[in-house]
Amino acid sequence: MIHVIATIELAPGTRTTFLEHFHNLVPEVLEEKGCISYGPTIDVDAELDVQIGPRDNVVTVVEAWESVEALHAHLAAPHMDAYREKVKDIVVGMQIQVLSPA
Repeated sequence: MIHVIATIELAPGTRTTFLEHFHNLVPEVLEEKGCISYGPTIDVDAELDVQIGPRDNVVTVVEAWESVEALHAHLAAPHMDAYREKVKDIVVGMQIQVLSPA
């Protein structure tokens, strides 16, 4: 199993629109072979000195996949291309971390 943390930076004021598109995508991704979990999260102001944020223009996607191969298939899925097209004008940056349990 692998975990994926995708940090998506959005144009100011577009998070609600982005999340609408993303929530429409989630059921399709959860049906993919090898998907264990997949969902968006947003920052909570926990008032901790070591915390980054809160970031109003960031959505962090927390995922779990059976394998790296399942992740690659996910990234190539047709519904992912359609999603990318819908959000291309509001996503300004993205970073992905792929992790394995230690």
